[in-house]
Amino acid sequence: MNDLAPGAVNMRLIGAIVAVATIGGFMFGYDSGVINGTQKGLEAAFELGKVGIGVNVGAILVGSSIGAFGAGRLADQIGRRGVMKLAAVLFLASAILAGAASSSLIFIIARVIGGLGVGAASVISPVYISEVVPAHVRGRLSSVQQVMIITGLTGAFIVNYILAHVAGESTAILWAGQPAWRWMFWLQALPAAIYFLALMGIPESPRYLVAKGDESGAHAVLTRLLGAASATRTVAEIRQSLAADHHRPKLSDLIDRATGRIRPIVWTGIGLAVFQQLVGINVVFYYGATLWQAVGFSESYALQTNIISGVVSIAGCLATLLLVDRIGRKPLLLTGSAGMAVTLGIVAWAFSTAVHGAGGAVSLPGNNGVIALLAANAYVVFFNMSWGPIMWVMLGEMFPNQIRGSGLAVSGFAQWIANAAISVSFPALVVSPGLAVTYSFYAAAAAVSFFFVRAMVNETKGVTLEQMQG
Repeated sequence: MNDLAPGAVNMRLIGAIVAVATIGGFMFGYDSGVINGTQKGLEAAFELGKVGIGVNVGAILVGSSIGAFGAGRLADQIGRRGVMKLAAVLFLASAILAGAASSSLIFIIARVIGGLGVGAASVISPVYISEVVPAHVRGRLSSVQQVMIITGLTGAFIVNYILAHVAGESTAILWAGQPAWRWMFWLQALPAAIYFLALMGIPESPRYLVAKGDESGAHAVLTRLLGAASATRTVAEIRQSLAADHHRPKLSDLIDRATGRIRPIVWTGIGLAVFQQLVGINVVFYYGATLWQAVGFSESYALQTNIISGVVSIAGCLATLLLVDRIGRKPLLLTGSAGMAVTLGIVAWAFSTAVHGAGGAVSLPGNNGVIALLAANAYVVFFNMSWGPIMWVMLGEMFPNQIRGSGLAVSGFAQWIANAAISVSFPALVVSPGLAVTYSFYAAAAAVSFFFVRAMVNETKGVTLEQMQG
């Protein structure tokens, strides 16, 4: 539409674009969270021990690291929307194959395929949103990605709980002679199909179109979003931002030609990506049920606890939507780091008081179980009002146009490698050195992240993508 008033934006279309793009976040969340309630089924079906569980749970992370690295580069070749379509197909294939897996190897292959989709969606959805929406609402709308990730996680937790409850437990037969844990994976096929079909109705990123030489296509998209006058000005600004050193994007762009060293902005992106995982958030997402059962909770109550964590996570993300474009990204990151350091420290203390009863049962004495649960949920709130959404917001917007795809590739790869290191190591760490020491490490990482943000992160609130400095 070209009849928008000067300065006006087509928020209806922008809202639709964000809604569709962030279905990828929902799929990211569901695919990551569904494993939480299926571990007893996997262990029984494939005769897995602690190491085997870690490998099967962590398989998605191998695919995610590859998907994140490849998606950033692939998005410069086939477009942001093209990569999201590919991710939708991968989600669909993974859901069907994981539920039908007859062996651990087939299940691992299915989860690697799903991981490719997760990794791609994790980096491309935020950058697509940041390249489409106006600067003054970019942080708020980019944060919707994290809301949808947590909604997907919570949706997986709810589905896991309901199916296990209906069947009696996750390993019991539910429908068509198949156990409940398999249906937890198969139900993911429905939103995956919806995601693919919905992507047909949204436009390609105008910044990608300009970079590929299709300025008329970019102008048409921007006219629908911002009106004709703003579209003409924005196309000119994008062209100017690329003109100084525009060529086919490549990884070597991440090296500063003047110094011969990797650009500082790249180290900042890698640091943000890695610290988001070193605080241990995916231990809650992947192993929440197992974690709470390890300290005496029943399977049913542990699954309910996951749902509570999901709900408070969404509340934290909604707080970010209200604050990110008002107070900025950096203050939220600093607040989150400090809050996580304190709450993780409390969780570590609570687990240090665990006692072993008859038959090896573990429990937390007195009110320490309640204290651990409250502190863990407070930690989840601090994460999801800060590092959860803000890391993805900043990776989507902080890199200049020329290096955005490459910067995302490297940062996304680092994020998923750190995710894998934390997640795969957790089952063994529960045994030795134990939960108290493990959570103490996460608390220390949160404390260090505070000083990293103070020293390395620059505020991006209200800065247009063409003004980002590399």
